[in-house]
Amino acid sequence: MKILRILFMVLFIFSLDIKAQQIINLYPGAIPNSKESNVKEGERSGMFSGVTNPTLEIYLPEKENAAGAAVVICPGGGYAVVVYQGEGVQTAKEFARNGVAAFVIKYRLPNDSTMIDKKIGPLQDAQQAIKIVRENASKWGINANKIGIMGFSAGGHLASTAATHFNKAFIENDNNTNLRPDFQILIYPVISMQDSLTHSGSRTGLLGEHASKEIIDDFSNELQVSENTSPAYITQAGDDKVVDVDNSIVYWEALRHHNVPAELHIYPNGNHGFVLRQPTEEWMKPIFKWMKNSKFIE
Repeated sequence: MKILRILFMVLFIFSLDIKAQQIINLYPGAIPNSKESNVKEGERSGMFSGVTNPTLEIYLPEKENAAGAAVVICPGGGYAVVVYQGEGVQTAKEFARNGVAAFVIKYRLPNDSTMIDKKIGPLQDAQQAIKIVRENASKWGINANKIGIMGFSAGGHLASTAATHFNKAFIENDNNTNLRPDFQILIYPVISMQDSLTHSGSRTGLLGEHASKEIIDDFSNELQVSENTSPAYITQAGDDKVVDVDNSIVYWEALRHHNVPAELHIYPNGNHGFVLRQPTEEWMKPIFKWMKNSKFIE
């Protein structure tokens, strides 16, 4: 009897596991801003390196549970790897369990060997992901006006770049699809490229070692906030030893000064990457509360 009970529990747990419906190439044809190289994609411990062919992994909620909102997820990794499973897939599954469609980007990692202009490669992929989700909203049961973007660490820089640089399309957009995310969720994000704040590995990976002041300012997203920047939920640990918590604070202040709705949660401890050490449903509870309070989900 005990063995049967254990077996039943295992089957029950597996029945609750959310599966991806599909993984699609981000671009139907040629990948923009790319060039031939010998770089090979690799995967180890749920992290990808050398990404040159970006994809989108789709997690849709059960129809009877669907809230109509969607989130494009940008895992972190210092623009050197993509922490795909721990920050991407696990987060997407929790969104789907709670009625929110989730799309995990395996975005291209900036590399002069694989890109003509490496600093815009990840942003192109983020814009393309938003474009795909918005253009397929009705097919996937999504409200086209409730499509947000989420990012962790360097993925938070990518997400906040998409939320502040949406007026210029870095991809083909003949349909003039709206590339502005309707909201942004940032988890221990890199925001600034300024010397006093930035995560040096992320800045070097994206902009190189000799970026001009103009480029550094352009990719310092606290300087790019406007009244039209997406509403934001931001969280970080105050004892973060990798990305200075002031990244979150200065971004929240910029949003506040431009009258953009923004909620900031700073935990006293947890260091960087705390979501990898906590149950997903626990650290995401405040996010769902914010989404409900902000009317992104009912």
